[in-house]
Amino acid sequence: DVLLNVEHRRPTASSVVVPNRVTAQHSHHVIQQVLNHLDTHNKNTPRVRAGIVQVLLETVAIAAKGSVGPTVLEVFNTLLKHLRMSVDFELGESSRRNSSTSVSSGRGGKESEERIVQNAIIQTIGFFGGNLPDYQRAEVMMFIMGKVPVYGTPCHTLDTGTKRIQTMLLSSLIMVTSGFKSKSMAAALPPPFLDPLFSISLMEDSELRQLVLEILHNIIDRHDNRAKLRGIRIIPNVAALKIKREKISKQDVAFMKKHGQQLYRHIYLGCKEEDNVHKNFELLFTTLAILTIELANEEVVIDLIRLAIALQDMALANEESMPMFIRCGINALVAAYLNFLSQMIANPPFCQHVSKVIELRNMDAPYLLPEHIFRDKCPIPESLDKEDRQLYFQTADMAECLAGPGYNAERLSIPYVPQVTDEDRLTRRRSLVDTISLQVDIMSNSLPDKVSLAEEITFETLKKAIDTTGLEEQEREKRRQVMEKFQKAPFEEIAAHCESKANMLHDRLAQIFELTIRPPPSPSGVVSISAGHTQHQSVPVYEMKFPDLCVY
Repeated sequence: DVLLNVEHRRPTASSVVVPNRVTAQHSHHVIQQVLNHLDTHNKNTPRVRAGIVQVLLETVAIAAKGSVGPTVLEVFNTLLKHLRMSVDFELGESSRRNSSTSVSSGRGGKESEERIVQNAIIQTIGFFGGNLPDYQRAEVMMFIMGKVPVYGTPCHTLDTGTKRIQTMLLSSLIMVTSGFKSKSMAAALPPPFLDPLFSISLMEDSELRQLVLEILHNIIDRHDNRAKLRGIRIIPNVAALKIKREKISKQDVAFMKKHGQQLYRHIYLGCKEEDNVHKNFELLFTTLAILTIELANEEVVIDLIRLAIALQDMALANEESMPMFIRCGINALVAAYLNFLSQMIANPPFCQHVSKVIELRNMDAPYLLPEHIFRDKCPIPESLDKEDRQLYFQTADMAECLAGPGYNAERLSIPYVPQVTDEDRLTRRRSLVDTISLQVDIMSNSLPDKVSLAEEITFETLKKAIDTTGLEEQEREKRRQVMEKFQKAPFEEIAAHCESKANMLHDRLAQIFELTIRPPPSPSGVVSISAGHTQHQSVPVYEMKFPDLCVY
């Protein structure tokens, strides 16, 4: 108690005093006392709260070396709660300043002090998580991910507070997953962790997407190859990098059969976001390279080539009117990755085809290569010449290169198309539209004296009703495409497509329930600082749902 009182007056000094006086057998009691002290002073100045967190960091350095028992989740739960409170303090102070007529000279002082608290909390979370055994760290990862707000929960708009919380929690996950090694991807990326992580990767915010990719790199890169792959570029000699890899295990093959389409889909959708910057393309290149190293057998290699060709076709077709920088960036990403992949699988004809395209681009279209398009003030063309086939990678040529034993090159002729899944409702671009349409339907049905407009009958509508030739032609073409898909498409794509259709009713009901039923507050609690806002109390500890391997 004396030490804690000293800390209240001089937090910096106590961060040295407390740990030096704590033995390992008493560390659990000290951690509990510091957590209680942090709760007691949750409305104190940022410097005092940062000092308490620093004391906790030093104490955890002792406790984390041994078994810390049920204290683990209590530490993380308390830290995450105070992280949210610090963000609320910062945003509340900012909104009060913006609403006031006179702006004080020290406007950014309080905000910067709250950032000190937030950074101290993230460092403590990362240090504590990094010293836990892998099995317990996996539980902590699940625990933190459960706190991250995703769409489909009570949050439907990307307000400043929600984005700030997401950024802080994802930064905490990066710290916890750093150095994490799992023998099986299925154990490291279970659906309850993978699904919300991918939902965040579809949000229209480049910074959040970068954090998601960095978390994936920490988990998937089990041989520490990222440093060798840093920076998107045309690597002249991949063998010189001395990439470390092992034979793909049966468990990882099964993981890719189950979740491979989900991974490809999020890479595909992440590439075409209009707010992508150089770092986004760098991280996407690293993601493709790490997947190739850690999880790619012959079947996955074909899937990754199909994905690369689909990205190239998307950039050339430009059906979504993407900015020219994004279109050139996608082509540069495809070139860098196919150059890496061709050397990794050591296929000389494939390497020759890729090198030829890159050489022609160097001469005639340097803006389609990463060394040029991601350079400052790189000249960007007004349009892309789709007719010059020599500047682009050709499916037929690559299929011919891979026609030998080991690869099912015929699958390259099947264009990759991302499947629509139930997680789309968690993204901004779909949930807002669907929510508004549901609200309009509900409101329109409740309006009195509703006037129904008569259908306008014209000569054209009668002509279309009589002439069914076009419809029959469309039906025949549709049946032909379905037959071809079931004959040639991989089983995983067909299964994913059928599963998404089966879940459509469930997703629609979930959206309706979100509109009509107000869920309880999250376990971490919602604390609002601004006057007039509703305050939700935290859920009692005995009602909280803890991970399976922990006992509270």
